[in-house]
Amino acid sequence: MIEVQDACKRYGAYVAVDQASIEIRERRITSLIGPNGAGKSTLLSMASRLIPLDRGKVQIDGVELHRWKDRDLAQKISILKQTNHLALRLTVRDLVGFGRFPYSQGRLTRADIEQVDRAIETMNLEALHGKYLDELSGGERQRAFIAMVIAQDTDYILLDEPLNNLDMKHSVQIMKALRRLVDELDKTVVLVLHDINFASCYSDDIVAMKGGRVIKAGPACDIIDSGVLREVYDMEIQVQEFNCQRVCVYFN
Repeated sequence: MIEVQDACKRYGAYVAVDQASIEIRERRITSLIGPNGAGKSTLLSMASRLIPLDRGKVQIDGVELHRWKDRDLAQKISILKQTNHLALRLTVRDLVGFGRFPYSQGRLTRADIEQVDRAIETMNLEALHGKYLDELSGGERQRAFIAMVIAQDTDYILLDEPLNNLDMKHSVQIMKALRRLVDELDKTVVLVLHDINFASCYSDDIVAMKGGRVIKAGPACDIIDSGVLREVYDMEIQVQEFNCQRVCVYFN
């Protein structure tokens, strides 16, 4: 379990995250939703030690975050940020292989190669594995970076807006792949999503944020509610049942 208690982060006078407390339960998909500037990405970064907390604490499996050794943490938790830029000219396979660095330090073993192959297959990148990243579309690159994180084979996978630059087909493909990682491989996935219908249909739990604060957190069926969504987004959102899924309609 990842436990965040009273986490705060300021940038000068701007409060990015204000006394946020959440529990990320194991072997589930937890989505962070909310408007721009809600603090979702900042909270995700603090939970993975990418940025320090100004106040509060984070525990992973009962151990405070600052007590984890770098290599041990990299084998426990992986994160993919919203924007990723590499100056090196790499193939898809090279990039995915970077996910094995916490284990092999760059010298891939047979077990590492098997993990790389599995991650490439999970993201349906077999036809692209030998292509260079600068030859790919934005969506293809995004899938390659997600494959790199999957190859890292951590218990916890944190993804910041993983559906950016993806069309509907590949967005569904990725969400189904993440669902399989949880259901079949016992991974714990935490992701920032802007599409509340993807959050509704694929998440077990949802954390709704606004203005740096956690408005409500819990099972997806409790958060995908017109009253909760009105408070979070300041607009009327109808919630309808379709094929046993809660679907949000906000085009009126």
